[in-house]
Amino acid sequence: MAYPPPFRRLRGYAFDPSLSLHLETASINHAVFEIPWEVGLEPGPTGEYVRVLDVDAASQCWYEPVDLNELEIAAQNGLPPSEGNPQFHQQMVYAAAVNTICNFEQALGRPVFWAPLYDDTRPPGKKEVFIQHLRLYPHAIRAANAYYSPAKRAILFGYFPGPSGMVFSCLSSDIIAHETTHALLDGLHRRYLEDTNEDVLAFHEGFADLVALFQHFTFPEVLRHQIRKTRGDLALPSLLGELAREFGEATGGYGALRSAIGTWDEKGAWRPIEPDPERLRTVQEPHDRGAVLVAAVFGAFLAVNKARCEDLLRLATGGTGVLPAGAIGGDLVDRLAVETNKTAGTFLTVCIRALDYTPWTDLTFGDYLRALITADHDMVPDDRIGLRVALIESFRRWGIVPAGLKVLSEEQLRWPYAAQDLDPRERKVLTKAASALRSRITETLFLQDREALFEKLREARRFTHEYLRSALAADADPVTRSAFERTTGLSLDPGLPGIFLNERQEVAFEVHALYPALRVSPSGTTLKQLVVTVAQRRRLPVDPEDPDRGTFDFRGGATLIFDLEGKEPRLRYTIPRPIDSGERLAAIRAYFRRRGLEGVGLRATYFGAPPPGGMDLEDECFGLLHGER
Repeated sequence: MAYPPPFRRLRGYAFDPSLSLHLETASINHAVFEIPWEVGLEPGPTGEYVRVLDVDAASQCWYEPVDLNELEIAAQNGLPPSEGNPQFHQQMVYAAAVNTICNFEQALGRPVFWAPLYDDTRPPGKKEVFIQHLRLYPHAIRAANAYYSPAKRAILFGYFPGPSGMVFSCLSSDIIAHETTHALLDGLHRRYLEDTNEDVLAFHEGFADLVALFQHFTFPEVLRHQIRKTRGDLALPSLLGELAREFGEATGGYGALRSAIGTWDEKGAWRPIEPDPERLRTVQEPHDRGAVLVAAVFGAFLAVNKARCEDLLRLATGGTGVLPAGAIGGDLVDRLAVETNKTAGTFLTVCIRALDYTPWTDLTFGDYLRALITADHDMVPDDRIGLRVALIESFRRWGIVPAGLKVLSEEQLRWPYAAQDLDPRERKVLTKAASALRSRITETLFLQDREALFEKLREARRFTHEYLRSALAADADPVTRSAFERTTGLSLDPGLPGIFLNERQEVAFEVHALYPALRVSPSGTTLKQLVVTVAQRRRLPVDPEDPDRGTFDFRGGATLIFDLEGKEPRLRYTIPRPIDSGERLAAIRAYFRRRGLEGVGLRATYFGAPPPGGMDLEDECFGLLHGER
């Protein structure tokens, strides 16, 4: 019996086609993406996660789909990079998108799902429709734009004439990774499309940039070339800290579309980014505000990487640590590249894994810092490389401080263990629900079919909801009900203004998300966890004194993280967003007043109040957001 190879190797651009036109960078711009071999890969390509559909509406053309299983293509690591071959364009978006998906699955410890569609004609509990494929359109629009469409569950890449010819956004690995990250983040946290504070949309943009940036460090030739050029100082101008250079220059910029370490001005002078704790008070546009998050995380990465490489520099310089003038040796370049690759991989993994530790709605940059610290501590309690210290220092220098904390220390920033804040009565009802779920969850850890896994997890959510609803019925123990409210941030009070009731006239709540996670730490320790989000909403007026301004959905609930090892599951963290929080409600209303919004969501940013029932995903919100740049 013949076994398929473990990986499919596909050629593509490490950055974008423009770097192949310069002698200095031409030799490093052709990279090979190494992605898992999909046995059933169909022409398109169409695989387990993505479907490439090459329809060029502007030209009224349908390009023949590439078949990556053809012997002539598979034998040479895919088609050679070419700006003029649509089939290579298809290969490029497939390879770069799947590469990003693999990084997410490795960090999260489970398969990923795209945001489901909703069908109100289906029976209760089954209204969510599984989405098998994220659709990728390499030549969707003739415009200087590329965006993820929540309505279509698709990424639409644009193309446009630039100074040196046609510019195809589908040939930029940075743009592909950025837009794929938007789709992955939407599948994991659908409420991050709701514009409830200055940081929510900025997080979408900044986080997508971080994923694209750290993936630069996975290309060995690029990494060695840039280390040689900067003599090991990655704080100097380099391709590793830039995003989408061709796109930025073609749209009138003086360099890359965005940079994590500095910018070039119109006179060709380099201006490094300096931490500015006041900047968050002055920038509101999502890309500009997201750049602060990128600078804070990337600054921590540079600090950690510098510390990890100091011993190599001392060895190479006889103990001085000061490199002599001229090019640095090849052996030193190789060793620096190995350490830098490890550091970047660690930061990428921590940034993605932290998504399981963030609040499910109304996210702030401060919340994300707490999630980063907690996620890393869970896997690596002994912070030998100083990653958490570097993150705290860098975020502080940029003025990112979580609300309500008096001291910026690791102990204060970590989400508190649930055992510290809750007594046994408060944990009892949730622990029992997790115990009843454990056998179902253990079964899902071995499922390979994503649609079957989706159905199993949906059934587990429905089981959890019914278990909790029964345990919290009106005649339940008052202590149990009170404990549940305090632990989850939900309310069981039917008199709470704007609260929704179910058909039994009980307070409605939902098990919004439920994911198992099987993670392996660098030391080899296995961590088996269950992430559950319980959620609730209230329909409230935007302005209590002016009913004509409309209403919005104020959401609350909690993310609960259970350890599944041991005699019975243990509630490790509870990350609440209380539904009855007057302080948070006032902050959201104040934000609406500052922005002149009539409701929440990216739609509201541009069109005002959403229709009854919530956000209208038919509007191309990311298309508008990205088109503003």
